[in-house]
Amino acid sequence: MKQLVIIGALLATGIFSGVQAQSKKVIADKIVGQVGDKIILRSDINNAIADMKRQAQGQENAVIPTECQVLESQLIRKALLLQAQKDSLTVGEDEIEAELDNRIRQTIQQYGSKDILEEIAGKTVYQLKDDFREPFKEQKLADQMQRKIVDAIKITPTEVKFFYNKTPKDSLPFYESEVEISQIVVHPKANKDVEDYISKQLYDYKKQAEVQGTKKFEQLAKNYSEDPAVKENGGQYTLNRNDKFWDPAFLAGAFRLKEGQISPVIKSKFGLHIIMMISRSGDEAIIRHILRIPPVTDDEIKETKEKLDSIRSNIQSGNISFAEAVSKYSDDEGSKFSAGAFAGRDGSTFIALDQLDKDMIKPISIMKPGDVSEPQIYVDDRNRRVVRLIYFKTKKEPHRENLKEDYNRVAQRALEDKKSAALEKWFKEHIPTYYVLIDKDYSNCSGLDDWRIAANNAAKNREN
Repeated sequence: MKQLVIIGALLATGIFSGVQAQSKKVIADKIVGQVGDKIILRSDINNAIADMKRQAQGQENAVIPTECQVLESQLIRKALLLQAQKDSLTVGEDEIEAELDNRIRQTIQQYGSKDILEEIAGKTVYQLKDDFREPFKEQKLADQMQRKIVDAIKITPTEVKFFYNKTPKDSLPFYESEVEISQIVVHPKANKDVEDYISKQLYDYKKQAEVQGTKKFEQLAKNYSEDPAVKENGGQYTLNRNDKFWDPAFLAGAFRLKEGQISPVIKSKFGLHIIMMISRSGDEAIIRHILRIPPVTDDEIKETKEKLDSIRSNIQSGNISFAEAVSKYSDDEGSKFSAGAFAGRDGSTFIALDQLDKDMIKPISIMKPGDVSEPQIYVDDRNRRVVRLIYFKTKKEPHRENLKEDYNRVAQRALEDKKSAALEKWFKEHIPTYYVLIDKDYSNCSGLDDWRIAANNAAKNREN
């Protein structure tokens, strides 16, 4: 039970990796674990590991769990599920359905189309949803039970200090120089003549595709679309009209179409589009689109810089705070509601210099805390020229972790440690009350000692 923090991250894995497993002939499967009346199959273990490997593709230093760790995570999940049922916890069917729909859409996107997914799985999307409905419900109930155990746990300053003091000084993290940075980002607007020119090109693509069909649209998307996410698969997306992350104009334009129909030019926050409806079923649709981003000229860049120069002057004169200026003027939706602040990988507003984009390093190197930069032109992740102001709020010098500068980080670790201890205590108290079975193939798993004791007791009870 020493790996509960790690195991907590594994509870949700191994569900949709079963899609590929269903397309293969099952040679042998058997029960390798059991808690109460909840069984764990060898295929559950294999699918969970396959899912973790798939998620870890392309990640450096990714740690894949062992079979022992996955079995422990499954035993934990079953125990939490049993207790959730005993405590009469419930999960709404609407919530399960929404989660299933979301995961199905992600999986369709991964495989390229609904037809390909169904061909690989050997089942329809509706059959797949039926197959995974119960595992999803189990997961939701297990999550609820875990939250019930730990959500009320709080941490006091005295406990944070004790946790910090008991950590060997040479084990405390060392942080390189870190900074707090905020920005105001403004996207220069292309002039109307350029937009009209791009729009005419898109209407020409539309005419070609209407004459020559879907294959022509796919080829045009590969040749001309400026959406890098789906350029290589012919501009294809799977949409759901209830998803909130799609641009409203794009989503509305798509769902006005009938199958095989191509939209007029639609303007979204990303640029200009034409959309072709491939297939639709209720709120689900598969579409292809071609995105063109009207280029901005030096004149629009100059105009945007002048606007940001004026905003900078108002900030420096105290007429408006940087946070207020972000809310009023910034086009960056990712930071607009956090006063323009950058966030580190751990969610902290203090970030290491190597987490800043390369175009920010140079201006930061000549700024002091409290400075607001002159307007800076840079190329964003969509290959657009945009302009921004940078606010260098504060800086931390390289240092060993301490309570004065890093209290929130220490407090978070102390809280997670306290929650882990509470979970471990809960399982030590409850494992003996369950019927437990562990297959002999896992007899060398050192992390399963408490479970193994319960399994041995269960065996003795059967003999008696």
